[in-house]
Amino acid sequence: MKKLLLLLIPLLALPLLSGCKGEDYTKYLSEVKSDVFAAETEDFSLTLSCIRREEPYLLDGVACPMQPLIEIVLKPAAADGTEEYSLSLAGVPALSGELSYRTAKGDYYLLQPASEFPEGSVSLTVTKNGESLQLTAMSVKTHTMLTPEEALSAAIEREGELISRMTAGKQFQGEFQVRLLRRGSNYYYVGIVGKEENAALLLDAETGEVLARRIR
Repeated sequence: MKKLLLLLIPLLALPLLSGCKGEDYTKYLSEVKSDVFAAETEDFSLTLSCIRREEPYLLDGVACPMQPLIEIVLKPAAADGTEEYSLSLAGVPALSGELSYRTAKGDYYLLQPASEFPEGSVSLTVTKNGESLQLTAMSVKTHTMLTPEEALSAAIEREGELISRMTAGKQFQGEFQVRLLRRGSNYYYVGIVGKEENAALLLDAETGEVLARRIR
């Protein structure tokens, strides 16, 4: 089955990459989560995400220049918000900071600008209430996955009618979000944001198959 997918993915990607009428829709991207690194202990799970996001970040149907960011989410097995967590990364990129508790989600969060993104794995030191733990977070990406750009093309191919309605003359009137998600398996979330219509799609990260769709 895996060999069959390896053969099919390049064939599927060729028509998708051309988009509708040859338009380069990547210039309308306002957010791209291209990689996720994951680690887990008995006490917490941790994800580090590589993100390029527009600044200011507004879902207004207009894509602005993006900046690279590292997002870290630490989810304790049990937490009441009184713990103090800080984190540092060794190697590329080198960054450190204190994590903020998010009451609504029950996790700890850190977002910082990044000069570049790690690849493959990243070494971290997590400090909780003064006690430090070293661990390695591994990328969830595989060589059989679509790229974010290919996932975008798959979504555009699926939503051709919507894209046409959001196009005035030759100008697309909207913006796109593409996020790699890890929920047991890998998926892509693709958001299509316009002035009057929005759509959200969940794609299989290897085949580009649309697994769920919401439009409003």
